[in-house]
Amino acid sequence: MKPSTNPLIRLLQHTSLVSQIVVGLVLGCLLAWIAPAQAQLAGLLGSLFVGALKAVAPVLVFILVAASIASHQHGQKTSIRPLLILYLFGTFCAAMVGVVASFAFPSELQLATNTADITPPSGISEVLGTLLFSVVSNPIKALMEANYIGILAWAIGLGLALRHANAGTKELIQDLSHAVSSIVKWVIRCAPLGIFGLVASTLAESGFSALLGYAHLLAVLLGCMLFVAFVVNPLIVYWKLKRNPYPLVLTCLRESGVTAFFTRSSAANIPVNMALCEKLKLPEETYAVSIPLGATINMAGAAITISVLALAAVHTLGIEVDLATALLLSVVSTIAACGASGVAGGSLLLIPLACSLFGISNDVAMQVVAVGFIIGVLQDSAETALNSSTDVLFTAAACMAEESAAPEATAEVDIEPADA
Repeated sequence: MKPSTNPLIRLLQHTSLVSQIVVGLVLGCLLAWIAPAQAQLAGLLGSLFVGALKAVAPVLVFILVAASIASHQHGQKTSIRPLLILYLFGTFCAAMVGVVASFAFPSELQLATNTADITPPSGISEVLGTLLFSVVSNPIKALMEANYIGILAWAIGLGLALRHANAGTKELIQDLSHAVSSIVKWVIRCAPLGIFGLVASTLAESGFSALLGYAHLLAVLLGCMLFVAFVVNPLIVYWKLKRNPYPLVLTCLRESGVTAFFTRSSAANIPVNMALCEKLKLPEETYAVSIPLGATINMAGAAITISVLALAAVHTLGIEVDLATALLLSVVSTIAACGASGVAGGSLLLIPLACSLFGISNDVAMQVVAVGFIIGVLQDSAETALNSSTDVLFTAAACMAEESAAPEATAEVDIEPADA
């Protein structure tokens, strides 16, 4: 690209995207503090940014997955199987952290008097049934509703069918993939403005005064998520790579976690994660499938939320919990988290399911859900940041482990991507 003569454009070209996002974050906080009315208007920028991400993500996933499978060569290795194990194991470990922390630092709730007007799933069978029916969803409907399970199923099927297409057809699919990827890059370049608008409007509208009554519960939730992000996940990555995991961990948190924190949607952050995987020079045939799959089933933050809030209700009601039941709660939280939708507040709908293990009525459980929505300003943001950044982290760990195990591998994956 030819260097611009405009000083502002030249500054933007020579400043990293992360630095620009930090500047947008700081300016958003200042605007919310100085001029709350104008800050709410600035929220339009944030809504446009999140809307653009959500609009491009389904098309990106469909085209990229189909193109990757169609161009896949026989004998070419992917890391999907070990990635599935990492996703499920990481989510289960996060649920265990939530259970242990809830017993070490028990929280009690002042249950809300009104409940959200929503209908949670009645059991694990309904959650799994919803996932299965998502697979056979109409492809147009799946794209319109951002049903990533259905999108993945159709993209994989189409990709397999196109593996026997002629070279011209495969080249057309690849060109479409590159074109959609270019659009994604343009959208991501708008992240500083989007973050600026999201921060300004969020602080101006709600602030943090409503969270003070739930400070202990928030501390337990956020503490668990930080512990998973900086202790559990690095240990899992070290187990896979046998080397210092923190450069990769910090890169994923910085490049993916920051935007996910403010978009509050794993689905909306799919384009950001795919762009990061490209910077990390990971194989496209792996991350094209693993990133949208991770946005659906890799839900460590959701597992923590379900476990901690369910046990907060248990402690509030004075119910005794034995070790076997606590372990069962971790398993249920893991399975339920995999069925949580990749949108803001998706995990909260599954709290009544976990509460049912302890005989807690649906009326009380729905009050716990209402508490979850009150603290969602921070809880859901931190949950999404953990979920989404872990998608890239585990994808990179699996790919790098596969590369290290290959005798012919000579190049290493770059864990410090060049600034955009």
